[in-house]
Amino acid sequence: MTVNKKSIMTRFFLIVVFFATIGICIVVKAAIIMFKERGYWNEVADRFVKENVMVDPNRGNILSGDGKLLASSLPEYTLFMDFMVSDNNEQRKAKEQAKKDSLFKLHLNDICEGLHRIFPDRSAAAFKQHLLSGRNQKSRYYKIYPKRVSYIQYKEVQQLPFFNLGRNRSGLLGVASNNRKRPFGSLAERTIGDVYADTALGAKNGIELAFDTLLKGKKGVTHRQKVMDKYLNITDIEPIDGADIISTIDVDMQDICEKALVDKLQELNAMVGVAVLMEVKTGEVKAIVNMTRGKDGKYHEIRNNAISDMMEPGSTFKTASIMVALEDGKVEPDTQVDTGNGVKMMHGRPMKDHNWNRGGYGVIDVTRILEVSSNVGVSSIIDQYYHDDPQKFVDGLKRLGITEPLHLQIAGEGKPNIRGPKERYFAKTTLPWMSIGYETQVPPLNILTFYNAIANDGVMVRPKFVKAAVKDGQIIQEYPTEVIREKIASESTLQKIRTILEKVVSQGLAKPAGSKQFAVAGKTGTAQISQGAAGYTAGGRKYLVSFCGYFPADAPKYSLIVSIQKPGLPASGGQMAGSVFSKIAERVFAKNLSYDMKNAIDSTSVVIPEVKAGELAETSYVLNRLDVPTQGKTSKESWGRAEKDSLSVKLEQLQMTAGVMPNVMGMGAKDAVYLLEKAGLRVNIAGVGKVTRQSIPSGNKYQKGQTVALQLH
Repeated sequence: MTVNKKSIMTRFFLIVVFFATIGICIVVKAAIIMFKERGYWNEVADRFVKENVMVDPNRGNILSGDGKLLASSLPEYTLFMDFMVSDNNEQRKAKEQAKKDSLFKLHLNDICEGLHRIFPDRSAAAFKQHLLSGRNQKSRYYKIYPKRVSYIQYKEVQQLPFFNLGRNRSGLLGVASNNRKRPFGSLAERTIGDVYADTALGAKNGIELAFDTLLKGKKGVTHRQKVMDKYLNITDIEPIDGADIISTIDVDMQDICEKALVDKLQELNAMVGVAVLMEVKTGEVKAIVNMTRGKDGKYHEIRNNAISDMMEPGSTFKTASIMVALEDGKVEPDTQVDTGNGVKMMHGRPMKDHNWNRGGYGVIDVTRILEVSSNVGVSSIIDQYYHDDPQKFVDGLKRLGITEPLHLQIAGEGKPNIRGPKERYFAKTTLPWMSIGYETQVPPLNILTFYNAIANDGVMVRPKFVKAAVKDGQIIQEYPTEVIREKIASESTLQKIRTILEKVVSQGLAKPAGSKQFAVAGKTGTAQISQGAAGYTAGGRKYLVSFCGYFPADAPKYSLIVSIQKPGLPASGGQMAGSVFSKIAERVFAKNLSYDMKNAIDSTSVVIPEVKAGELAETSYVLNRLDVPTQGKTSKESWGRAEKDSLSVKLEQLQMTAGVMPNVMGMGAKDAVYLLEKAGLRVNIAGVGKVTRQSIPSGNKYQKGQTVALQLH
């Protein structure tokens, strides 16, 4: 018998093709089930799971210090449609499908018009084409709209014709998922933090991550049980919702800081900007802004620069250097230093003042050195007194607390990098350059914490971003103010440096940071940014301009740092960062102004005003014009004080004796300065308001040309 090999091979080939085709179909169908219809079959599977079904709790909210919602978990829905009726009976299934198709066609236009109204980014025609495509595919799990929708939008879709017949008849299905939302958008975004798209996976950074254990709560357990031909979810363990976290952020102050900073960043075409506002006594961070210029030219919160940026702080560090010298008794505020023509060789390298090309400042005192931010002045002092023992200077910085990490509530902080001769290579030039804020790296928040301690009578408190955790209206965890150091320096040193910092603003380069409404104290900073191993000029010169201080200077309530990284010159900490500081300070100050209604004036009553001491003839003239009764006689250029009672103001003339210090307590600056200078005295004033202290008591003898210091409040 002859074997037809060709026929056998043909049949073998056909069998192989047949089984290969079946195999491919199986793989394709498996892929469709695994990926395209995955959600639908998961939903079906959920109906029959019977034991130990985990139930996710609701994640807690993050609130601002003034009670506004900063972050919350809100349900969002993905819309699907099942175009095939599920029924085990084939005849019923066919009838139901035919009826469903008929209703779907009848209401298709209304459905698409309604979807367009709810989701205007897609036309009714596009919705119609999309839905017909799903129907032709007979899809069991067809996505109606590509984006997640809100609960309100989902409810609106459920009310549309045909969809209002319910899930089993229309096939409309909304799959819920919890999404983290920030009602104020990017406001304090890096500090509030992010969570993963699936909130069950937890948090990524910021407060969300630091307090994740409290926010996420505890999962519950259910099982499914068939009751009367229906599967019901029976709860075994109730889920425990997460606690709410109350942050220290004040939304209004955050908005003030962000707007003032971004306006300046846009003006300067700056790369990065930071602003942090902190409450002096408590360390509560009321606002924290971290802005980086994106590729689109706009500014976004990309990373928490305020706590992580390890950069040379520049002249804001000079305050710490001078405090070490004051504390060690090396200098006094009036100690004279020769800064020469603005250039001085420091161990083979030239140290320059910003005005070196205009001849420098010559001989000036320590106060003036900080007022004009003299590099030569500060480095000369530190090199003169600590060159033989640089470790003593570094130890002095450590006493101030500026070298230590803050151990913040949130992750990501940088650790101050301040070189010491015991720890690493320490060149002869290191000490003078360290003293002016180079060859050190300190994050902006650490600098602010140091200045905050100066304002807080030397008490250094840890900055905090969260003050409490709340559950069902009850505080379950409180985060009190933590003291890092009870005293960073002696009271004498603190008083001296506070006076100097006020003069830096009132008389020095930081005038743009000041305010006509209240006194400001602080220090400017301008530093060239190092590009690492490439040096300071790679890719063009870049500068860090900053201002750090506190306000009101006579009774500090808030401390604030503004730090801006910008390309090229000009670069001025006072003009650029200081002007932002001033805007923020004035707006925050105005926000906190309040008036007691008890002091409201009755227009029918005679009001006896408070009257400052001073020139009585002018006082009498003003009071008479206001129809305020007065007692006592006055003559031209008569000086004295005014005392009021319920009916009138009594004018009491001051007796003046040559060579004897007059009493200027209660006078305004104009009257006090005029009277004392007329008597041959030199006057040094600090503060605003009226005189509350005079360095030479009234009745004491004085010499012409002697200086008297007046404190106003």
